[in-house]
Amino acid sequence: MRTSFCLVVGLLLVSAGVLLAAEKPNVLFIYTDDHSHRAVGCYPEAHDWVTTPNIDRLAETGVRFSHAYIGTWCMPSRATVLTGHLQTGVESMRMEGQYPASVYDPEQCPFWPRIFREHGYATAQLGKWHTGIDSGWGRDWDYQRVWNRPKYPENAGQYFYDQWIETNGGEKEVVEGYATDNYNDWAVEFIENKGLGGDREADQPWFLWVCYGAVHGPFTPADRHMDTYEGVEVPIPADLLPPREGKPTYSRDWGEWELRDGVPVRKGDSHQLTVTTNMIHGNTLNDWVRQYHQGVLAIDEGVGRMLEALDQTGQRENTMIIFAADQGYAWGQKGFRRKLAPYDSTIRGPLIFSWPGHYAEDEVCGVPAGGQDLAPTVFAAAGIDLPWKMDGHNLTPLLEEPEGEAATNWEEPVLMVYTGQQYGSDTDVVPDDPKALAPAGVPWWVSLVTPDGRYKYIRTMIEGEPEELYDLVEDPEELVNLARDAANAERVVAMREQTLAEMKKRGVGLAEAMPGVAGLPEG
Repeated sequence: MRTSFCLVVGLLLVSAGVLLAAEKPNVLFIYTDDHSHRAVGCYPEAHDWVTTPNIDRLAETGVRFSHAYIGTWCMPSRATVLTGHLQTGVESMRMEGQYPASVYDPEQCPFWPRIFREHGYATAQLGKWHTGIDSGWGRDWDYQRVWNRPKYPENAGQYFYDQWIETNGGEKEVVEGYATDNYNDWAVEFIENKGLGGDREADQPWFLWVCYGAVHGPFTPADRHMDTYEGVEVPIPADLLPPREGKPTYSRDWGEWELRDGVPVRKGDSHQLTVTTNMIHGNTLNDWVRQYHQGVLAIDEGVGRMLEALDQTGQRENTMIIFAADQGYAWGQKGFRRKLAPYDSTIRGPLIFSWPGHYAEDEVCGVPAGGQDLAPTVFAAAGIDLPWKMDGHNLTPLLEEPEGEAATNWEEPVLMVYTGQQYGSDTDVVPDDPKALAPAGVPWWVSLVTPDGRYKYIRTMIEGEPEELYDLVEDPEELVNLARDAANAERVVAMREQTLAEMKKRGVGLAEAMPGVAGLPEG
């Protein structure tokens, strides 16, 4: 009798433990690099030849945000993800040493995965690390296998082969093979509780952040994908060549392309601070866009493998999946072949949430979302209180009801602030030094997208430049600056005031030191 009683009690305790684990979902956060929404097949802006069946499957089992603004470039986007703060609120982070070396004080700039550890989660990060030399192993992460670019600038250009990898804070080692495939292997092993993280408790909830280096330049696809998308034709963007009337000076005159016999060709050489972009197929717009999209294919294969691993291990129903990119990337739009600028073509990326049984499925949400919204949403899913005030909002109501009352009544606009390589209180004043103001040619700016996703306001941080206003429904390519039409003056002023109010609400010191703008046209 005593044995039976003990057995029953033991079974009850085991069941309680399993139930407790089930109440805390796993979180799989898949994060790509320089990945435009136009390079994901389920987005209507994608070319009709784009093939991403596994990412598309996530959208079929979840909610796809039509307009996502995660960040403006690699480092601040990741800082926002890890803190819930805009670039202006990431205190103590700074570039220091040879690019991309950077540092931060973890007491002034805590990353939220440590909070998940405190609540029983096993936290893991795989792939690209681009947020300070200190990768946070043992503090924020239980498990890490990372390519630490800030720590090893001499290896920072190796996006696809021969990366220096640190495992759990250990010494670097050269890892051969195609980097995306390596990350895919490691992620699957973690999900299966093998390899890295194989010693965690079987019923322990986990958070895994998989950070791809693709499809960042030099846009190198796997050898097996070199022959795909042969003969693709890319429409020439309407604003490929300057001038672009009504724009601030930098974007009005920007030109990284030229026409040769009617064919867009990239001008000159492209040298980033750590990467020399390499042509594979040729130097035309068609060639570059083809090469870029080929680099997505290994990521899509990895998503498929991770989904299969979740299914086979019985974890899919209790795993919240997020698929996002640090920002988008322009191919000819407004003359760009880069990120940074405040236009949808340069920074808008994909954002998909999938958690069957909890979120809506095969739905599209037209409410815009920002990178600062991700952490509050993940905390809500895990049932953990926010450890500090964040700049974003919990998207759960939209995920549960993406096209209904929640979306109709949503009142939160998306604020974005680009301050180059400056962070925290270092952004309180616009720098006089042109190199600090525009380290890659694009000057500081702020933007605001209305809660219904229709209007975008942009203000460039250079004295006397025009404000910008775009109707993203009627003019999704942002060709016509409505702010230069006197008929829109009232809306421009209203959005100017709303932008300042949103900045002040988030403690953005720059709100008190905004440069003047060009006068509005008179009717």
